[in-house]
Amino acid sequence: MTERPNHLAFQCPIPIQEYPTILLAHGGGGRLTQMLIERMFWPTFRNPALETLHDGAVLEVGGVRLAFTTDSFVVSPLFFPGGDIGELAVNGTVNDLAMCGARPLYLSLGLILEEGFPMEDLWRVVRSIQEAAQEAGVEVATGDTKVVDRGKGDGVFINTTGLGVIPPGIHVSPQWARPGDVVLISGAIAVHGIAILSVREGLEFETTLESDTAPLNGLVEVALQVAGPQVHVLRDPTRGGLSSALNEIASSAGVGIVLEEAQIPIWDEVKGACEILGLDPLYVANEGKCLAIVAPQAAEAALEALRSHPLGREAAVIGQVVEEHPGSVVLRSRVGGKRVVDMLSGEQLPRIC
Repeated sequence: MTERPNHLAFQCPIPIQEYPTILLAHGGGGRLTQMLIERMFWPTFRNPALETLHDGAVLEVGGVRLAFTTDSFVVSPLFFPGGDIGELAVNGTVNDLAMCGARPLYLSLGLILEEGFPMEDLWRVVRSIQEAAQEAGVEVATGDTKVVDRGKGDGVFINTTGLGVIPPGIHVSPQWARPGDVVLISGAIAVHGIAILSVREGLEFETTLESDTAPLNGLVEVALQVAGPQVHVLRDPTRGGLSSALNEIASSAGVGIVLEEAQIPIWDEVKGACEILGLDPLYVANEGKCLAIVAPQAAEAALEALRSHPLGREAAVIGQVVEEHPGSVVLRSRVGGKRVVDMLSGEQLPRIC
């Protein structure tokens, strides 16, 4: 009998002489995360459902188009201004489904608990999950619980998987950005990452800076109602921030993107904290913001629809898709200069989602 060759054992696709071990940056949503996905995971598991490298897979079952996604949450601290790991897990998964144009329906819930984790804190997380699911209009349909030895976890890790239905006529994908399309953002950026970091670093502001974690399915729904097929791309710029999300879209669609610095909404508290910490807001994580890339003829209607929703009152046009510099994002500064906005290459804010 001829032995079946193990093609996957021939050579590791990651340059192990440069990265012999996993770094925190491999989970940061930037360049090293992309390296893992593009060189190891995607070639190994390659199939039509993975081709778009979107926030979730779009599957057709019995004539119904479904969105299917999974995510894991390891935020530290577990409880932060404006939310906690439980609410974050629900909203993050609901939002990944919404970015596929889907109406979220069901979640699975996987809990990895560390021995010694306070039962009162677990109850607080569980209640938060239920409240967030109720707000988003989804149900926790199945789940699993595991406990690891003391010192081998971080209190609690959460994995959630989501399932939703995509309405007829809605087709969104990062590959469908086209020159001339308009780039919209639903509100001020970098709020979540700075809210988390302010707790760790003991930063104080005149007002309490809270995470922007929120379910975006209602916001997306109003935009799709008015712009429908003219909405080409949806993306929530979480890990790696606005810059990494837009770089992924530009690379996937083979287009360039030009951002207008003066039009990107950033709160003064966030801007000040970034200056103190030496961070660029474009690379800081968000959890309740939506990017929409829309055909130019529908941009004004989509913008007004976003602004009509409580989560989109600060929505703005922040850029345009262009033919030039395909695969790259360029920022036009307030004074008229230009600079390339590359994908996050390191790990600025570990454990933010």
